Amino acid sequence: MRLAAGLFCLFALFAAIAIAADVPAINPKLTATPAETPQVHAAEGFTVELVAGPPLVERPITAAFDDAGHLYVAESSGSNDPVEQQLAEKPHRIVRLTDTNGDGRYDERVVFADKMMFPEGTMFLDGSLYVSAPPSIWKLTDANGDGVAEQREEWFKGTLTGCANDLHGPYPGLDGWIYWCKGAFAEQVHQVNGREFRSRAAHIWRSRPDGTGMEPVMTGGMDNPVDVVFTLSGERIFSSTFLESDGRRDGLAHAIYGGVYGKNHGVIDGHPRTGELMPAIVLMNSAAPAGLERYESNVFGDDYRDNLFSAQFNMRKVARHILQPQGSSFASVDSDFVWGDDVDFHPTDVLMDADGSLLVVDTGGWYKLCCPTSQLWKPDVLGGVYRVRRNNAPNMEDPRGQKIDWAKQTIPQLWALLGDARPAVRLRAARAFAKLGDSSELSDFLAMRDASDILAGNVADGCDQLTADLARAWALISLESTASQPLVRSLLNHVNPHIRQAALHGVSLHRDAVAAPQVFALLADADPAVRRVAAEASGRLADPAAIPHLLQAAATAEERILQHSITYALIELADADATRAGLAREQPGTVAATLIALDQMPGGNLAAGDVLPRLDAADSRLSAAANWVVTHHPEWGGQLAAWFSEKLATLPPAAASRLSDSDDPAKDADPQPNARLVTMLAAFAGNAPIQTLIANTAQDASASPAARLVALRAMEQAPPVEAGAWPAALAAILGSDDQSLHAAALAAARRQAPQQKDGSPLHAALVNLFDNDDAAPSDRLAAVALAAPALQSLGDQQFSLLTSTLLNEESPSVDRTAAADALAVAPLTAEQLTQLVAVIPAAGPLELNKLVGAFIKGNKTATGVALLDALAQSPALPSLRIDLLRQALMEYDAEVIDQIAAVEALVNVDAASQRSRIEELLPSMASGDVRRGHAVFNSAKASCSACHRMGYGGGVTGPELSKIGEIRTERDLLESILFPSMSFVRSYEPMLLVTSDGRAVSGVIRNETDHDYVVATGPNEEVRLSRDIVEQVQPNTISVMPAGLDKQLTVQELADLVAFLKNAK
Repeated sequence: MRLAAGLFCLFALFAAIAIAADVPAINPKLTATPAETPQVHAAEGFTVELVAGPPLVERPITAAFDDAGHLYVAESSGSNDPVEQQLAEKPHRIVRLTDTNGDGRYDERVVFADKMMFPEGTMFLDGSLYVSAPPSIWKLTDANGDGVAEQREEWFKGTLTGCANDLHGPYPGLDGWIYWCKGAFAEQVHQVNGREFRSRAAHIWRSRPDGTGMEPVMTGGMDNPVDVVFTLSGERIFSSTFLESDGRRDGLAHAIYGGVYGKNHGVIDGHPRTGELMPAIVLMNSAAPAGLERYESNVFGDDYRDNLFSAQFNMRKVARHILQPQGSSFASVDSDFVWGDDVDFHPTDVLMDADGSLLVVDTGGWYKLCCPTSQLWKPDVLGGVYRVRRNNAPNMEDPRGQKIDWAKQTIPQLWALLGDARPAVRLRAARAFAKLGDSSELSDFLAMRDASDILAGNVADGCDQLTADLARAWALISLESTASQPLVRSLLNHVNPHIRQAALHGVSLHRDAVAAPQVFALLADADPAVRRVAAEASGRLADPAAIPHLLQAAATAEERILQHSITYALIELADADATRAGLAREQPGTVAATLIALDQMPGGNLAAGDVLPRLDAADSRLSAAANWVVTHHPEWGGQLAAWFSEKLATLPPAAASRLSDSDDPAKDADPQPNARLVTMLAAFAGNAPIQTLIANTAQDASASPAARLVALRAMEQAPPVEAGAWPAALAAILGSDDQSLHAAALAAARRQAPQQKDGSPLHAALVNLFDNDDAAPSDRLAAVALAAPALQSLGDQQFSLLTSTLLNEESPSVDRTAAADALAVAPLTAEQLTQLVAVIPAAGPLELNKLVGAFIKGNKTATGVALLDALAQSPALPSLRIDLLRQALMEYDAEVIDQIAAVEALVNVDAASQRSRIEELLPSMASGDVRRGHAVFNSAKASCSACHRMGYGGGVTGPELSKIGEIRTERDLLESILFPSMSFVRSYEPMLLVTSDGRAVSGVIRNETDHDYVVATGPNEEVRLSRDIVEQVQPNTISVMPAGLDKQLTVQELADLVAFLKNAK
């Protein structure tokens, strides 16, 4: 039913080498043998067996059942070719599996649909199979019953990007609508409620089965929202990567209408927000959660009813999630349910069969596009489908209701079947009921319902009253008819909160304005989940009479989910005058919701005077709302200057110690006040009074160290501003004898004033600092890296300091990078270039390409030849970018140019050689030592910590590695270290940006807004490029992480490093 997010978690470069040969269209009586089953385990009390394996099914991705119990499986060809090539060739297929003898194991196969683009979701609904295959969702129909779909209808058309993670699903809602997920960040334009809806963000979408009424449910900055399931009461839970919270990346979240979820970057700009990003229910490490299923049966036991099961591609397991009400949302108790020992066991889907057993789809080892769980393409590891049963579970008679003559069922009989004990029968009866529409027979039946007990009907043994009542409530909701709507309204008064909640979802979905008075009354319901859905419905009904009720409800809303729905309803209603009345209320919760709603709605006309007095409110809801709102209004900077000045003046000295590089206000629900102050000051830095305040505070020797550090960090975080007073302030700090702020001032200068003119006060201060033998070496090198472009010459002593830094293998990576940066742009003499050749063998992977750039200033044949000879012998040669080498030597004569090809041949190693090198080194990894590996990770030689965070320390240029050992094997880790350009972590793909002034900037795009790009080009190095000057953005094939570490490290050091990373769990 669903596609694995793991199939799209990372970016890969290897193309598929071949496509596995297809099997015949029909393979009768093919059965997998126990010997083919890898070691797959289930929780105590359960057994697991392979029920479909090769050759019956190969590389299964997702699956879905039809009413007869046929299993439709999306099957990969094994191709990892670029997505445009796959779109043209359509090498994948859908197969239909049948269990002909009822033993639970599949033994017949029919190719239901061949020539498919990459299939990423399967849903059977009303006689057709819906398959997401980016950029489209296809409706496939077998009209003549031969098991082959002869009808193909493009049901939805979206977009296609490089990882093909644009589309997942679709999924049938309890309400009769179809839901699906949009991932990646291609812009899509749709008509929503008669208006153009334009967005690059991720979304959950929904529409009626005929495609009408299409609208987004939630918005996110994540790459991969994947699967959606529904609780009995109609709440939507989805699986996704990049939800981002407390360092854990992936998980499950409650998809609240109008919610905006992680990650926080430019694609979510312009979407209404109700505060910070919405929280997750379940947080995982880099698990790549995929298929998700709500378990509806009682076969596993009553304690398993309505549990969720998630397939986790990277973790090689299926987890169990017991949802428990928490306010208006949920908490979850999590445990492992199914897991595999094999490194190529990759669950991508999980679904309940009609008999109450659970099927687990293992896609095998073929997938590599955008997901280097293993760099090696393994199309021969074919996966399979497993069945999990409870030991001694009772047999269910006719679990799908095949003995029922469905064509002859009357409306009362269908109503009775909604109380059947068999989930598949209830589901089929609900779909049959929904298709009755506005028929006169149905209208007559509904008119006869007892107003005091609308849901009355048969409740079979094994089915509880609430399950039957909710099945009937959802059947009424899905009708969307004039006869059913009054009955749904009456359910708003039902004694059971779950029924009220479901009825509210129906009223909200269909925008039933007649129900408005009842909906407003439920904003005061005793159940917080009911209040939340009542708020959602209030916004969608477009009745401004809801506003006073919403403002009152906000007063007692203590938790984020309920606060969101109330605030979003106010934003949707967009009546600024009526909403503004909330500012006069005494209740802090009401004022908080009002501030955010006015800030986010069109024409809200929120003024600084409405917000500034509440910045220091005693109530945390109100102060948080005010602080969040002001960051969207840089034009208020002048009025905020006095408030900021007071805050800086009252910072305790100890606050300076809390401004470490690991502080990240975006990831902390309650960050340290000084870190938040940095963020706020940076947001207002474009305002002249704030610029002056920051400059004055930074250079004021009488100010507290904490205040001065906050000011400098604000300069560093702020977008580049006009020169103003900041360069002079930085010059004063760098020229002072107090060295405690030099590092922070240099970081600010690197961000704000990277291009200095010779003779300016700041340039002079940088040169003086470089020449100061008493200054810290790191500060001296950082200073010359900034000053070098405007130097008239580089003295011998200065040159010697830079080269000696590179020749010393114990030099910290940040110092080596700074030295290489300076040498790359400084005006070197011919003699200095000759001497620089001798440094090449000592240059590490992070410095080599920078140093090559220095030779663009020369043209002597002897120097060029010597450089090429040195490069050929360099241990860091695998990291060399040939394009940069050609650019640097383009003015040299033919003798030099001709020799570049020989160096290029040494750099370009084919896949077979790479695989051979891995196999050669892999046995030695067993000797690794975790403690020694920790030292290697943090050493200048490996420089891992310069780019990768581990725990609370390290850089942010590359992916965090704190839990990498949970999802990567020794082989995976070794491959990533040796050949980083083979595959890229999703959201860390290298890009090449070409500007109108001729620059080509290569790096990872850290953020992208409507105004600019922020590109990480190396450790602690970022470049901000205005969109106005960027002419082209395209994928790059060279990782920011350099290759060749196996040449820099000994085999033992490499083994120690792998051991350390494998231990990171």
